[in-house]
Amino acid sequence: MKYLYKLWLSCMIAVAVGCGEPTPDPVVPDPLPPTPEDTLSPPNILLIITDDMGVDATPGYPEGSIKPAMPTLDSLASIGLTFEQAWANPICAPTRATILTGKYGFRTGVLNAEDAAYLSPSELTLPQYIDLHSDHDYQYGLIGKWHLSGQEAERPNEMGFDYFAGILRGGVEDYDFWRLSEQGQNSTSTEYVTTQLTDLAIDWIGQQDKPWLCWLAYNTPHTPLHLPPSHLHQQGNLPTDEASIAQNPMPYYLAMIESVDHEMGRVMASLPKETRENTLVIFIGDNGTSGQVLQRPFPNRRGKGSLYQGGLRVPLVVAGQGVERPGMRSSELVHSIDLFSTIAEIAGVSQMSHEDSRSFLPMLSDQSASTRDFCLSETLGDTPSRTGYAARESQYKYIRWEDGQERLYDLLADPYEAVNLLQGTLTAGQQGRLDDLKDQVTALGR
Repeated sequence: MKYLYKLWLSCMIAVAVGCGEPTPDPVVPDPLPPTPEDTLSPPNILLIITDDMGVDATPGYPEGSIKPAMPTLDSLASIGLTFEQAWANPICAPTRATILTGKYGFRTGVLNAEDAAYLSPSELTLPQYIDLHSDHDYQYGLIGKWHLSGQEAERPNEMGFDYFAGILRGGVEDYDFWRLSEQGQNSTSTEYVTTQLTDLAIDWIGQQDKPWLCWLAYNTPHTPLHLPPSHLHQQGNLPTDEASIAQNPMPYYLAMIESVDHEMGRVMASLPKETRENTLVIFIGDNGTSGQVLQRPFPNRRGKGSLYQGGLRVPLVVAGQGVERPGMRSSELVHSIDLFSTIAEIAGVSQMSHEDSRSFLPMLSDQSASTRDFCLSETLGDTPSRTGYAARESQYKYIRWEDGQERLYDLLADPYEAVNLLQGTLTAGQQGRLDDLKDQVTALGR
């Protein structure tokens, strides 16, 4: 695709500039419309997931007044489709499990990032499903954060990935000194995490002679907040002591996000022209922004870990092969769980849905297409008041905790959930919509 080639060219320029001092004026390509071309099949799929990056921290979304510089993501958005109402789970491991299995967390048991962050090896995973239902001969690589099986180093390979290199658990304590697991072997790395994960992804992709799915799971910008190497960000020469970071965490958080964007650009720039033209890129966050850097209009304590919009709404941008709505935005509901069926269909599986997942592939070319009219997200806390679920449709959202607390919000009139409608008298229409939401949750068997 010509417009994907232009993205590649901008990434080459950005990476070349990034080898010296960072520039405050990154080169961003103008989008070009898609042009007719021979069908390229099967496509490569690059899934990039960030850790603790909500819409308030993402360029192109109206929430948040302070944004990182992300020329690579901006370029992807300019040639791709941006989803405005993408949901995930409020915690990282459950979201990753939804993508990998196409199932809600209550079915797999993966509902938090601690004791329940364990996916049974009996689950049918995305790469296994593609191989089971498709003639395409894909290679599968997962580079980065796994966080679904404790310290069991061989589990990613056992669950369908030909290659795994990265972080088995939820994160690292030091981005410059961390435990690297590669193909079942553990070692200590002293290379900056974001850079080494990028190098590993570039190396693995470069070795492939078959169609590939590369799941590139950055642990950035997850804590510990810090200042990345200077060539990876545009936040300047900040002090690096813990007191300074704690006093003003935002520029460090932004710098970490900018480091991901820089390294994403390096991955794009590494792809040969033929590979670029036949690659679909999916960018998504795993949950909302953490509390110490959460921005308005999301209220305090309603970011990561919560069932409010600040914890559930995530950035989602899809660009490249097969996207025929360049530079457009969609307000249709989608869920991280839908990546399972979408990626499977892209890889040649004919079914449009699997378990709880619904493919949004038609939406990449058809403005009138929609994926779902209902979303569910869940969390398992340490008390009944922190355990529950959120269910929504296009307008109304219902939250219920295990201790019996309930909330109902009109997201069209009140997108940041200031007024709990259950504190007043519901209209007949509102009561009907609430009953429908509860019935759909019950129908799932939850």
